[in-house]
Amino acid sequence: MSLLPLPPASRQLGLSGLTISPMAWGMWRLAEAGRSVAEAARLVHAALDSGITLLDTADIYGFNGTGGFGDAEALLGQVLAAEPGLRGQMVLATKGGIRPPLPYDQSADYLRSAIDASLDRLRTDSIDLWQIHRPDILAHPHEIAQVLDDAVASGKVRALGVSNFTQTQISALNHFLGQKLVSTQPEISPLRIDCFENGELDQAMQLGLTPMAWSPLGGGRITGVESARDKAVIAELNRVAANQDISRAVAAYSWLLAHPAGIVPIIGSQQARRIAEGALALTVQWSRTDWYSVLVAARGERLP
Repeated sequence: MSLLPLPPASRQLGLSGLTISPMAWGMWRLAEAGRSVAEAARLVHAALDSGITLLDTADIYGFNGTGGFGDAEALLGQVLAAEPGLRGQMVLATKGGIRPPLPYDQSADYLRSAIDASLDRLRTDSIDLWQIHRPDILAHPHEIAQVLDDAVASGKVRALGVSNFTQTQISALNHFLGQKLVSTQPEISPLRIDCFENGELDQAMQLGLTPMAWSPLGGGRITGVESARDKAVIAELNRVAANQDISRAVAAYSWLLAHPAGIVPIIGSQQARRIAEGALALTVQWSRTDWYSVLVAARGERLP
């Protein structure tokens, strides 16, 4: 049986020179339900203790439609202020450019203020990876590139990425950047396979971008079946999970890890045990036959 290689213990974040874990932990729901600083710190430690060093947040995380903008960053900043030694143990990623109710603003003045505001909330002098969260089609990529290059030159940001950008949007921004992009963050899961066939991952490999997969469990649908297609995908994941004595979620994470583009699944759970469980995906090895069986189920038809 032909087995795909296990993911490495660590990998490079694009061409940035930063070393990251093959998985990340995301903080979309970190500030929910009045979570205390101590509780948030336990989750940060759970990620680091599991070998996850790439921590991903965003200025919009915590926003509930009327308030809470910046709350997840601010809570993480309080954790880092209480335990300054934690900052050096992680590669800190955040995102900006969403500005309710506009909804998007990547004008030069706003981008500068957004980066500075994130630095203040996170209580850090530098952000390791700053990403544009969603593209603003009213902003010229040359204007955006000037702001981002300035942020890197000033030391406020070490590396640059994008989230939810199309291939052409990535190419256009990268064309104007002096400090080239090192990452892209699309939605990828066994239930969202567009990027396997539309060229997104091919472009990432060509440009040396690290793909960071948000919602790698399909927005929770991996654990809660919906459509007939979902059921078919989950049946294949369950078969592999049973054979390897792992959970369905771990099978889903590891399926992404097996791709040669070096996909970094972002664990979204805010439960310490789920974070630790997710990290077990680094020990799971797939056969080509099993990997393609999941893809075929997700496509809903046989490969040509």
